[in-house]
Amino acid sequence: MAKKQFKAESKKLMDMMINSIYTHKEIFLRELISNASDALDKLYFRSLTDDSITLARSDYQIKLSIDKGKRVLTIEDNGIGMTAEELENNLGTIAKSGSLDFKKENKADDMSIIGQFGVGFYSAFMVSDNVSVRSLAYGQDQAYCWTSKGVDGYTIEPCIKDTVGTKITLHIKDDTEDENYSDFLEQYTIMGLVKKYSDFIRYPIRMMWETNRLKEGTENEYEKVLEERTLNSMIPLWKKSKSEISAEEYNSFYKDQFGDWEEPAKVIHTKVEGNATYTALLYIPKRAPYDYYSKNFEKGLQLYSSGVMIMEKCADLIPDYFSFVKGLVDSEDLSLNISREMLQHDRQLKIMATNIERKIKNELLSMMKNDREAYEEFFKAFGTQIKFGMYEDFGANKDKLADLVMFTSSFEKKPVTLAEYVDRCKEGQNTIYYACGETVDKIDLLPQAEQVKDKGYEILYLTDNVDEFALQILASYKDKTFTNISNENLNLDTEEEKQALEIVNTENRDMLEAMEDALDNSVTAVRFTNRLKSHPVCLVSEGMLSLEMEKILKQMPNATDAKAEIVMEINKDHPIAEKLKELYDTDKEKLDKYSKILYAQARLIEGLTVDNPTELSNMICDLMV
Repeated sequence: MAKKQFKAESKKLMDMMINSIYTHKEIFLRELISNASDALDKLYFRSLTDDSITLARSDYQIKLSIDKGKRVLTIEDNGIGMTAEELENNLGTIAKSGSLDFKKENKADDMSIIGQFGVGFYSAFMVSDNVSVRSLAYGQDQAYCWTSKGVDGYTIEPCIKDTVGTKITLHIKDDTEDENYSDFLEQYTIMGLVKKYSDFIRYPIRMMWETNRLKEGTENEYEKVLEERTLNSMIPLWKKSKSEISAEEYNSFYKDQFGDWEEPAKVIHTKVEGNATYTALLYIPKRAPYDYYSKNFEKGLQLYSSGVMIMEKCADLIPDYFSFVKGLVDSEDLSLNISREMLQHDRQLKIMATNIERKIKNELLSMMKNDREAYEEFFKAFGTQIKFGMYEDFGANKDKLADLVMFTSSFEKKPVTLAEYVDRCKEGQNTIYYACGETVDKIDLLPQAEQVKDKGYEILYLTDNVDEFALQILASYKDKTFTNISNENLNLDTEEEKQALEIVNTENRDMLEAMEDALDNSVTAVRFTNRLKSHPVCLVSEGMLSLEMEKILKQMPNATDAKAEIVMEINKDHPIAEKLKELYDTDKEKLDKYSKILYAQARLIEGLTVDNPTELSNMICDLMV
């Protein structure tokens, strides 16, 4: 029979289809197995109304075989088969899908036609230089063979085939410097690809497996034995009813599928129908993987179309702040043959992503309410990521995540949510007070904390680098603003206290300015304060940039020159206050030294470095002798 040309393409078109739709060459096996599954679905669907089809459901199968010597891989099914006309229509035109046409013409609940895009078959040419398709259609006496070496065209001619179904034979390309095509002739490679992409095809995928077995009656002599193995598990766990799945099954699937040695902290199994129909099986791990906060970590959920994997990590299904979630999504609304670029613009995918985000948040809130201990453990592992989510994208998601974050509180030194803090606020309290530092213990010793706690206010202790940035961009929660207790505008004094303090600062203005000069622009001001109880001195910041934020910014790889505007405050009721006034009248040189020592002391309390430790040491020694 004369060679025919493909109807709608040139070499450029075929190259474009293969290279843009498929990222990895190994995907060819997934496509051909999916086509075989479709053929089995079609025959089974027909058997529901055609009593002459006596094949039992358990007899439907897909068979793979390897011949290394001839460099041949075959994929065979006992499905519906194709006539010469169907071979012409389905394989002679790129992007012509017989499966899609069949699905449109027939409606049934138990029919899952995977291939709906019409180009999957041509992925075979990524690994093969010659492809033949021998097929005998159900109800026909004559079989036909479709043969092609690629863009040069194809032939269709009668052939001999005794059984109904289709057998695809691939002559695997020779190896090159860049590609080791021989891998696709290794039984372990083929088994791995089946497990990776087609493990949940509903029909058994079988292959003759070659093993070495000890010869009977010998001690060290082995013989090669062939045995048939089923390579796929066939039934996706997530397609079962939740009532049929035990906790052990959920946990075992998680460990096997996602490589964790611990059981998950939370399992989320949901099925959604509507604008987007899909099933999701999601897991929240107990601990962050070792590379979670590194550039090497790649987020994403496995994406399936009717049980066949489309993508191993679909990042578009999950926001960054929930990137710790592992799992999969299976939808019949998505085409199996779809590129990463096309997925980014897929409306169904966007709907699913929105629903999944909402589901994860609701499940976390449920965990917080019903299993507080488990939630606190979860937040230790992944709370930083959620707080980053509040801050990133200029706070676009801050309101979504505010109810999930927790901070250790001065109230019983336990983690609390913002809602819990607000519920305990004093009558008329319009501010949520917080303090920053390396550890809770260090924050608890801050001089500025004394007055706040003494007046009965609760303090949130912020120990993560991102904490204050997150709260500042959140700005308020339930109409209560956030205030750093180290900010100059703490405003806890009564009117009488404010007036008395203003008088003290006015009376000692010259001395305070002299101390500012001694500190040589290290601070914007020196003043007396009421905020300290037993401590002599502290540092407070003016404006939005706090001391802790300045410290964090300087530690970053691309450090900025941003500096907090610092005020040194002195306890007006501490004995040091009278000593300073005395020195201003009697020994201004010693006042300068006191000023520098007090400033260095305040920096150390804040966890900051001392600019000149040698000078500090010498000044202390001078005062000691």
